[in-house]
Amino acid sequence: MPADANPAGDVFGGYLMSQIDLAGATVASVRARGRVVTVAVKELVFKHPVYVGDILSLYATIVRVGTTSITVEIKVYVQRRQPANSVLLVADAHLVYVATNESGQPRPVPAE
Repeated sequence: MPADANPAGDVFGGYLMSQIDLAGATVASVRARGRVVTVAVKELVFKHPVYVGDILSLYATIVRVGTTSITVEIKVYVQRRQPANSVLLVADAHLVYVATNESGQPRPVPAE
């Protein structure tokens, strides 16, 4: 939306970061079978700008499961109207989530 953009028409990096975190947390919480919290952004690379009007697609894959932690890779693509509905990888990230109990303390990730 226009409110998420700077004067040049690029979407703010912070907005994209929030979408990345939501995508990663969704996958991690399903694997953890419960609540997770974000503990680290190991890597986040913005490869190309995202423009107002681009259609975002985020793909999250679990790359490591530890005792209490889950590392997720998130790839962000956009579909642009010009040139001719092109699809472009615009960001790549690795985030770490920790499974927590009702008290917010780390808990073991269940075996699959």
